[in-house]
Formats: sequence, C-alpha cells, structure tokens
Amino acid sequence: MRRSLALVGLLLVVALLSDAPWAARGSSHCKHTYSEDIRPHSVTITEFGAVGDGVNLNTKAFQNAIFYLNSFSDKGGAKLFVPAGRWLTGSFELISHLTLWLDKDAVILGSTNSADWPVIDPLPSYGRGRELPGGRHQSLIYGRNLTDVIITGDNGTINGQGDIWWEWFGTGNLNYTRPHLVELMNSTGVVISNLTFLNSPFWTLHPVYCSQVTVQNVTILAPLDSPNTDGIDPDSSDNVCIEDCYISTGDDLIAIKSGWDEYGIAYGRPCTNIIIRRLIGETRRSAGIAIGSEMSGGVSEVHAENLRFFKSSTGILIKTSPGRGNYVRDIYVSNVTLADVDIAIRFIGYYGEHPDEFYDPNELPTIERITLKDITGENIKRAGLLEGIEGDNFLNICLANITLNVTSKSPWNCSYIQGYSDLVSPETCEPLKEMISPERYSDCYHLSDHLRSSSNQKKGAWSLSW
Repeated sequence: MRRSLALVGLLLVVALLSDAPWAARGSSHCKHTYSEDIRPHSVTITEFGAVGDGVNLNTKAFQNAIFYLNSFSDKGGAKLFVPAGRWLTGSFELISHLTLWLDKDAVILGSTNSADWPVIDPLPSYGRGRELPGGRHQSLIYGRNLTDVIITGDNGTINGQGDIWWEWFGTGNLNYTRPHLVELMNSTGVVISNLTFLNSPFWTLHPVYCSQVTVQNVTILAPLDSPNTDGIDPDSSDNVCIEDCYISTGDDLIAIKSGWDEYGIAYGRPCTNIIIRRLIGETRRSAGIAIGSEMSGGVSEVHAENLRFFKSSTGILIKTSPGRGNYVRDIYVSNVTLADVDIAIRFIGYYGEHPDEFYDPNELPTIERITLKDITGENIKRAGLLEGIEGDNFLNICLANITLNVTSKSPWNCSYIQGYSDLVSPETCEPLKEMISPERYSDCYHLSDHLRSSSNQKKGAWSLSW
C-alpha cells in the first residue's frame, strides 16, 4: 500500500511540475560547482562484493568501497556508482571529494535491524537526542567534517524503510532518538540532487553546521501519517539553496532550525542565508515551510518564493517559545499558492517542548521583520492564527497582496504582534491594519529595496521593481 502511495506521489509531482510555469528549469540562482565528469576515479559497489537482491546486507561493501576511494581524495576525488538493484545496507559514512551516484533503477534500502544504525553522540546544540535523552542513531548516509560531497544520480532511490521505526516510536520501544535518512555535519560544499528519498525513519535530509549546501530536483515521500518525517531541515547552516523539489511527508516539508534552548544558545551557530524556490508539496500534520521551533542559535535572511502547498495543515509557520532565546528576523516569503489548507499563516509563541528542566524561561526570542507577500489561497479554513508571547510582541510583521478564499467566519486571530498590511483579503486583524506606507518600508524586510510607490497611485497600490 505504501509503495502504491509513493508511486502516486511520483506521478503527481511530474504532473504538477509540468503544469506550473514557475517550475521551469533554468532560472536557478543556485551556483553549480560540480559535474559528474569531474571525478577522475570511479568504482562500482559490486566490485566490493555487494549484492543487489534486497536481502544480503551490504554495509561492509559500502564501507570498504569508500575506504578505498579515500586514497583518491587528494587526486581529484572519486565516484562510487550504485547500479540497478536493491542494495540493503546499514549506516555508512561518506568522505570528502566524493560523488555517490545512483542509477535510475538503483535503490539503497535501509536495514530494518536497529543494530545496523550505530548510536552516536547528541548534537551539541541540542544537548540530547531530539526525542529521548542520550544519544541518537546515526543516519543511513552520514558524514562529518567533509568538503565537496555530492549525492546524486539519475533519479535513483534511497529508501529508509521507516515503517519499523515508526512502529517502535509509536509503541515506546526505542532507547535512542530515531535516525535521519541523510545527515551531514560540519561540512562545506554539499550537493544533493536528482534523487528520490522514501520513508525516512525521522527527518529526511539534515544538513547541520554546514555551509554552501544545494538541494535540487529531489522528491521526498513518506506517508502523510508518518511521525516527524520532515523533508529538508537546514540546521545551524548557512548559504543553503533548496529548489525544484516535491515533498509529501508526515511533518514539515522544510523546517529551518538552529538548536534547542540553552544548548542552542550556548552553541551559538545561526541558520542564515537560506534560499527556497519552486517547492511543491503537502503535509496534513504540519507546514509547507516552518521556522523552529528549535531556533535558539538564531535564524535570519530566509528568502522563499514560488511555493505551492495543497491539502495541508499550515502554509507558512513560525514556532518558538519562552526559553528559546535569540531571534527569527529578516524573513521574506512571496508568490505562494495554497489550496485546501487549514491555516494559511501561523505563528506559535508557546510551542512548549524543552530538552530538560535547565532552560531559562526568561530567555525570550525576538521575532521581527517578517514579510509575507503575494499569497493566494482557495478553500482555506483560516487566514491567520498569529500568536506572539505576552510581554514579547512579534514586531514588524508585514502582509501584502494576500487574497484568501476563507471558509471560517473568524479568518484572523492575532495576539501580541505588531505590524502592517496592504491589499489583504479577508481584512486582517487589528494589530496589523496600519497600512504599509512609504515611511514604513524600512520596517518591512526586503521592501525598502524593492518597493516603489507613485504619488498618483491609489492608496494600497504597488509598483515593484523586479
């Protein structure tokens, strides 16, 4: 049944991308610095005894192949080719200057034996496993302190076989936090592209403490009721570009994070300069794009555009809590199409979860300069549920050119926020009713550079320079 759902999802992404003019390739602003031809050395996983029958465990073959290829890291790097077949494996680690390349009919399968996923230390910015105290299981494909890593192919598949992990999680039979499908730590020059990722045990793609990350042309699928199967979670990372992706999972499609309460504050690595464009997807439980709730290292300079979310719980979500500290600021989201979404825009100031009792509830986050613009929606239950924190208002929230077909008689509910709006339908809540006039442009992130008004235009009209 789950395979049938995955096939339906794959067919849907093809149809959606072909019908969406803004999803056309070739207009990317991500810089491509790689080619499949630049690696002067290449081996095939079968040269190391791997058997692609979906039964034999190939962990040692992957480990031995990568160990061998490490000798070429200072000679232009190398490529590990995974041909057609079903390649069952436990967790394995990548190296610098490596391309992991999957044939179109290649499937890497995660082992269903938890012993094949080693337990490693918690992330320092979290202080413990995200779900349970102590360590966490290592991701299926893992790397740390790397440079120039490419995970790509001809739309091959990496399948975490997460069903068993979801069952263990639901029945309380886990001793450690579930593993991600792919996690790269402290790495620079990461490219993940042209692949399908299925059924991650936990978050799917997790670049953490990384720089210069590109995720492009990927499909990420998990059942809509699967627990915490986030799509892409940039975490305390900078210069990240995510584009041309289809994601359908059981949690946030993209969640931007930077550490948890006192541990994230102490580690102090923000998530910044994140570009997201041409994203399509659905999530019945959470949001198309979320920031937080773990944002204690700070989040800033997030630009997202050309987004399409359908049959989802929330479109755009910012979630935080007393104890998180730091900031979410300078966020710009534009050109969003929503259909059959419960809440178009949601801010949660009391998300609640904490790693332990040692967090400081007086560490209040600063949420400011959030611009949401050019959003349309059909069959939306509520336009906005915007809840700040008492004594810690969310500031300079700017809504512009938003038209939502809303079914609720109370489309907006706002508390402890301040900001401005223009051309918003249905009419927004009282704290946001002041118009975005020229003297307010500098309060609204990204509008001061791009917004021009003409003296002969009517109140509320816009003239954009791009």
